This record gives sequence, C-alpha cells and structure tokens, in this order.
Amino acid sequence: MIIKKVTDIEFKRYGQVLKNYDCSELIEKMASTPLPEDVIYEPSIKELENLKIAEELRIREFGELPIQIGYCNGNNYLLNAVEYHRSSEINVAVTNFILLLGFQQDIEKDYTYDTSKIQAFLVPAGTIIEVYATTLHYAPCNVKENGFKCVVVLPRDTNLALESKIEKTGEDALLFARNKWLIGHKDTDLGKQGAFIGLKGINISIK
Repeated sequence: MIIKKVTDIEFKRYGQVLKNYDCSELIEKMASTPLPEDVIYEPSIKELENLKIAEELRIREFGELPIQIGYCNGNNYLLNAVEYHRSSEINVAVTNFILLLGFQQDIEKDYTYDTSKIQAFLVPAGTIIEVYATTLHYAPCNVKENGFKCVVVLPRDTNLALESKIEKTGEDALLFARNKWLIGHKDTDLGKQGAFIGLKGINISIK
C-alpha cells in the first residue's frame, strides 16, 4: 500500500494540518500514558483537559462546544473497522503513526464499504490535524515496532456507551456508541460486540 503524508495534497479531502498551536505541553503529558501491546482508548483524561491548549481547541476548533481530550495508544497494523462522527476529530501525533482513511460518501446503499478505497497517510510526530466528520477512520497504525501514541479530541461524551436502545435498521444499525457510527470487518470480534459487519474486501494490513 502506498503511504502518503498529511502534507500531501491528497489529504486535503480528508482533513487538514492545523497551524499556530503549541502542542509541546500536551505531548510532554502523554509521556506517562501507557503503551500496551494491543490498543487502548481513553476518551477523557483530566490532566490533558486542564492544559492551556484544551481551551484553545474548545474555542477555535469546536466553536466553544464542550470537548473531551483523551488518547489512543498501542500497537496495531490492521484496519479492522471504519467509523465516523457528526463532528470533526482532532488528532495530535505524539509519535509517528499511520491513519487509514476513507470517505463516508463511498458507503453503499446497504451500508457496506469496500476496503479497496482506503488510503494511508503518515502523520509525523508533533503534527496536529483535523479529521473531517465525513472521513472514515479508526485506530492508528504503527510506523515502527515501538507502537504509537495519539491524542484524540472530540465533542464531550463522544464514544461513550449509548443510553437508548436503537432499532438496528438503516444507518441506525451503524450507531455503536455516542456520536460514533461504525462498520466492522468480519475478521474481527466486533460483531460479537454488536457492531454492524459491513466491510467488503481484505482487512487491510500495513505490514
């Protein structure tokens, strides 16, 4: 698979590299977060949300909406699923990592998605990016064997458990958590967790 960079023109349809943010304190705080052999996601970490940059992001990137700042750390080489939100997501690359991205507009009428349409982008350490609401994404992938660390900024309560029981018809079948619509691959155990299994094609690996 060809791996492009977020500075390449192809990334402009998926998101943008943000400017004029000092991420040094945020990256420093991330040094003490775990780096497991699999993948861990924590939606809200108070120590990160108390930093100066948190208020800047809340105002400038989310128009003063309440936000949460957490992280996704670990080791991963597979696509496994794609998800989207009704809002942009901000990522800060604490280490180098690769994002596998697609377009929500390419989801078929039956809510399946062909993994051959996925593109890979390298996000260099220290970079802060916006991933647009219509961009399909999931957990980052390793660049090297020493894992990845990624700060994740989203509207408050995104990715928490649903409180309502939703009838699994149409797009509602994809609603997996708050503000999280997800399509899983058959080669994962996401179906056992209640996820819609609709990825067609191979479970892409960057190895």
